[in-house]
Amino acid sequence: MADRIISTIYLFFIMITCAILFVPALLIWLVTLPFDKRKVIQHQYTCFWGALYTWCFPFWRTHVSGRKNIRRGVTYVIVSNHQSQLDILLAFNLFRHFKWVSKAEVFKLPFVGWNMYLNRYVRLVRGDKESIEKMMVTSEERLREGSSVYICPEGTRSMDGKVKTFKPGAFILAHKLKLPIIPIAISGTCKALPKYSMNTSGIQHLYLDIMEEIPYEKFASLSVEDTAEMIRDIIVKRVDELVELENRRRSKAYIAETENLADEA
Repeated sequence: MADRIISTIYLFFIMITCAILFVPALLIWLVTLPFDKRKVIQHQYTCFWGALYTWCFPFWRTHVSGRKNIRRGVTYVIVSNHQSQLDILLAFNLFRHFKWVSKAEVFKLPFVGWNMYLNRYVRLVRGDKESIEKMMVTSEERLREGSSVYICPEGTRSMDGKVKTFKPGAFILAHKLKLPIIPIAISGTCKALPKYSMNTSGIQHLYLDIMEEIPYEKFASLSVEDTAEMIRDIIVKRVDELVELENRRRSKAYIAETENLADEA
């Protein structure tokens, strides 16, 4: 019951602050319009805006590793697994320049969706062939202008945290433009914010692990499908390692708590 109350308060906090934080976003867009075509400054502000919500929630502990693996000035196809709506907020902790590929429904949200338009993120209607084709064209345009593109190739959130089959779009782009791929493993968000729920379940650790880039030369001879499977295997292995890390963390916490109770007794 207490978790639900806190989650409800937090949801109202998000709604109120989104309205407030959109005002600076609009001002940044207006001021930088003449000289920042790629919306680099706009995106950095949006990273702060999104990451703020992972910092403020009292039950979440954010762990980001591997930022150094994203070299500044290099254009990447960025891919990660997808466990929860919380993944988007967690990924903003990258504080690196990229364009999201996101479902069209998000663009319809007041303030948040409007800011996504200001950032020139890429809109996608899932299951719509024409929209998918347009998404690929727009993503290619963003990549050619020097903006990395972030895609979740599973297409939708996982119900149980297991990494599903990857769709080919991100890997078609990497092959066509001969770009390196950055794999990212996300873990913990499925429990912190389950699909179709706003309920939490105590302290949750959120992991965002940016792995070393996969240069084009490493997958140039592979098919798109084999490339997708190779990257998926890399991410699955790291997600499993992060799950094991969290299990060890919880085990140590449980042991410490048990020892403390024994001491008090």
